[in-house]
Amino acid sequence: MENLKLKEFLDYTFLSGLELSPDKAHGAFVVHTSDFEDNKYLSNIWLFNCTTLEYNKLTTMNEEKNFIWLDNNTILFPALRDKKLEKRIKDGEHWTVFYAIDINGGEAYEYMRIPMKVNNIKKIADEKFLLTAIYDHYGINLHSHKGEEKAKAIELIKENKDYEILDEIPFWANGEGFTNKKRNRLYLIDKGTKDIVPISNQFENITVTSVKDGKALYVSSNYTNKMELTTGLYMYDLYNSEALCLVEDLEYYIEFAEFVGDDIIVAATAMDKYGINENFNFYKLQDGELAILCKHDYGLCNSVGSDCRFGEGEIRRVSHNCLYFISTESKSSFIKKLSLDGSIEKLTADNGSVDCFDICNEGILFIGLRGSRLQELYTLQNNIETQRTWFNEKITETKNIVKPETLNFKNDGVTIEGFVLKPVNYDEKKSYPGILDIHGGPKTVYGEVFYHEMQYWANEGYFVFFCNPRGSDGRGDEFADIRGKYGTIDYGDLMKFTDNVLEKYPQIDSSRIGVTGGSYGGFMTNWIIGHTDRFKCAASQRSISNWISKFGTTDIGYYFNTDQTLSSPWDNVEKMWFHSPLKYANQAVTPTLFIHSEEDYRCWLAEGLQMFTALKYHGVDARLCMFRGENHELSRSGKPRHRVRRLEEITNWFEKYLK
Repeated sequence: MENLKLKEFLDYTFLSGLELSPDKAHGAFVVHTSDFEDNKYLSNIWLFNCTTLEYNKLTTMNEEKNFIWLDNNTILFPALRDKKLEKRIKDGEHWTVFYAIDINGGEAYEYMRIPMKVNNIKKIADEKFLLTAIYDHYGINLHSHKGEEKAKAIELIKENKDYEILDEIPFWANGEGFTNKKRNRLYLIDKGTKDIVPISNQFENITVTSVKDGKALYVSSNYTNKMELTTGLYMYDLYNSEALCLVEDLEYYIEFAEFVGDDIIVAATAMDKYGINENFNFYKLQDGELAILCKHDYGLCNSVGSDCRFGEGEIRRVSHNCLYFISTESKSSFIKKLSLDGSIEKLTADNGSVDCFDICNEGILFIGLRGSRLQELYTLQNNIETQRTWFNEKITETKNIVKPETLNFKNDGVTIEGFVLKPVNYDEKKSYPGILDIHGGPKTVYGEVFYHEMQYWANEGYFVFFCNPRGSDGRGDEFADIRGKYGTIDYGDLMKFTDNVLEKYPQIDSSRIGVTGGSYGGFMTNWIIGHTDRFKCAASQRSISNWISKFGTTDIGYYFNTDQTLSSPWDNVEKMWFHSPLKYANQAVTPTLFIHSEEDYRCWLAEGLQMFTALKYHGVDARLCMFRGENHELSRSGKPRHRVRRLEEITNWFEKYLK
């Protein structure tokens, strides 16, 4: 077996977007690979035959990132293959071109052009589609201009690129840039007549969650000055062209609604007990009211962290009058089934991560991380999971992959899940450096799935240890609720975990341990260096250093910060400052590397800069590496070259101080 190298992730294959054909005979999914030379990812649609169990590549242009099924044999996907149109888009026109391809053979052909920047499309009837597209209240619609007027409009667009007008919050979003007065608006398009009819108003952000028999359910956030967290639920009826309000946006944050049998099932939370991260309960819509169907004290998502995914996929399905969904429980994510009587059954049993899935005739088809393997396609039939693809088998068969050892412990009477990776070729008679890795969120989890950076460090001779402190997902609302407690009980859990690791593994040299983490993990890294000198060095990534400055400069700051610290810059600002790592930077002596992206609007660059400046001011060795053209997702979906440089920077920092 060979050691896993830093650049090995460039050879990984990532899977996403699994979707079965209407007749359940075929499953389509997207395969992503890295192109280091051109610093991008290549994406193509693949096909899985549910009868023969064979899989093959369907598209080859390397730009097909998502799709829908038109019918049992035809797939629809967006692509830009017209060079003239590409130039017009660069000039400021908005177009989305959809191509269709027959899965039985033949070239893809242009199906329709839509003069909008489409984000999502769903078929609601033959040749009729619901789509959400960007509507810019202050934008210039070039499609309404011709000739000389159009030329002037193009020049005005170029001139306006030097300016941004802000008159609402949030005014930007991570991964999107400036979003002021831009909305994800809902439209109906008729391919035959080419008519495009707006359904929602110009100030609503729309997410379509369910389509059935010419009707669609969608969640709406309607605002002009400040986005609130409550959302409304609507139903659009194609046959009478009406959009009916089912639940007003006054009380609940609605995650989704689904047609299940003759009922409408809604996942929502009032956020009244545990704040904005409160878990969703299931409701039935009855007589215009949300009637509780069942309480579910686990996250309705996959919170299991990994740096070995790319792309997205559906995490809920409806079949046989039941709602199937992915939920995080403890250190893993599972597929569960909700029946209309309110009972919930867990269908997958193996620990790991289910990333997306669909329901087939005789079971479930899903993409997941299982054991120490990278993503593959699996079937679940009669409670038995079977691997169906082998895209990443070469990695599993030829590289040293370390299986995590479980190290659970109690702190304040609360059980905390912990994990340890031993170094490759571990010798109990030798001494080793160690790295504490802290997850983001904080409402996410670490599990036993493949994590490239951790496996790489283990291959480089490090112990790597990580845990799920209080604040993490998978253990219910009470466990996850650390509002007003950041840097207290969670810090205590992490320090107790470090104590336990050093006690159980005396081969770790306690004078050669480092700490790292991103987002919340970056916050905690900043907090740690201001409260202890036990770590020889630190690497703080996309971090939080000052809750006060983050309040007014980030996409979620004005509601996330106030909720999580139980304070604001005007209401108990002392508490907000108490929970800010910057307050304690004058106590830090730990050499610290800061990793930050220039376009990170979740934890803005200023957060890293403030902590970096504070350490430099107080004479502590510090270094900051900023990545242009990247955002909060650098470590997970950043450009390949940037991901390599990031891991090189962190590893070199550890090498400098720990070896």
